[in-house]
Amino acid sequence: MTTVLEQLNSFLRGEISAVETYRQALDSIADIRARTLLQQCNQSHQRRVDLLRARIVELGGQPSEGSGSWGAVAKAAEGSATLFGERAAIDVLEEGEDHGLKEYRSHMDALDEDARVFVAREILPAQVQTHGAVSNLKHTLH
Repeated sequence: MTTVLEQLNSFLRGEISAVETYRQALDSIADIRARTLLQQCNQSHQRRVDLLRARIVELGGQPSEGSGSWGAVAKAAEGSATLFGERAAIDVLEEGEDHGLKEYRSHMDALDEDARVFVAREILPAQVQTHGAVSNLKHTLH
């Protein structure tokens, strides 16, 4: 059974991966409106990294430093996408947002009540927002 700290660290690795992927994707985005929106999404993911790290430390755990295996997959996908341009990069970001939303929703039951409330109030609403923003951007650019 996954412990609360293990699950929070899994969420943290996903957020670190998101930050890394957004930074790489931003290099291929020329559209000013799209860049601004994606920079805001990246900042939102960075805030979630900071919140999750702080919560893990508060619970006496050691926060993950890197993005783990999902980060390697995301980096490879984003590296390929940047070769194909803006739309492909946004497609990869949307896939990552989809993955993140599914992860939060499917693993909430691995958390105790306090952690569940923390994720439901502080993390999940921001994930829903960035997911919607990138999905809307994808559909307006395509």
